[in-house]
Amino acid sequence: MSHGRARAGAPGAQFLDPRVLARIDNLELLARTVVDGFLNGLHRAPYLGLSMDFAEHRAYVPGDDTRHLDWRLFARTDRHYVKQYEAETNANVVALVDVSASMSYGSDPDGVTKLDYARYLTACLLHFSRGQRDRVGVVTFDDGIREYVPPSARHMNRCLHVLDHIEAGRPGDMYPALLKATERIGRRGLVLVISDFYEEVDRAIESLRLIRGRGHDLMVFRVMDPAELSLPFDTPTNVEDLETGDQLPIEPKKLKERYDREVASHIAALEETCTSERMDHVLLDTSKPLDLALFRYLTIREKKARVR
Repeated sequence: MSHGRARAGAPGAQFLDPRVLARIDNLELLARTVVDGFLNGLHRAPYLGLSMDFAEHRAYVPGDDTRHLDWRLFARTDRHYVKQYEAETNANVVALVDVSASMSYGSDPDGVTKLDYARYLTACLLHFSRGQRDRVGVVTFDDGIREYVPPSARHMNRCLHVLDHIEAGRPGDMYPALLKATERIGRRGLVLVISDFYEEVDRAIESLRLIRGRGHDLMVFRVMDPAELSLPFDTPTNVEDLETGDQLPIEPKKLKERYDREVASHIAALEETCTSERMDHVLLDTSKPLDLALFRYLTIREKKARVR
């Protein structure tokens, strides 16, 4: 993680900016700051009620967030009760985080790599899920499983420890890695796949089908650097495949149109398949704030809670 600290609790959307998040050297603080700030922002926006629809009361137990205590009910009964909301599903939520070599890429020296963006995103999603009383776990993978923390109500700190220490360096192969992951996850729940999908699109889709075929709800977060989304170079240069180490000289002006077309085709093919097979897909640019990912996550969680 980057060194230095950002002042926690300061208002403003800047705390969704990955360049600012990189200055917070404590992953738990980062997740709490982002999620709390984001939810507070929703309460001030027209989205009031998103993932916050009241369902019922239950008795307070030590460790519950005191912000959810119903003080009016306490005044009438002299007992502490906590408001529960529709999104409190007590589900298994497991994040599968790609740590293959391609995830180490970052085109902006002042920005973040894809791996750091994935790290921040995963920490925030798991922190939010834990706040909804879900059991959280994490799997890191490249061509196999690197780390596995099984989903549990007590494993948030273990998940953060794994995320804080992940490094990208090995070539990736999603299919065998996700095959092993599905064997370990077990009980049906919500699976989050965070990856740049540096794969042939057909193989990436078959890999995701392994998870969906086991009955899990699946959310796909595709993390890409802005330089990958649209070729930014304008002079001849050498590019290196981070997975193989191969280098190739290119003339960007001649390749840009074809490159942009191929990338758009790859993105569209993955997104269309996810949509048709009931997998939720979110494309993320590492130079952009995390609000799109968090908003989509909350929206989908609300929808699934209402269905249940």
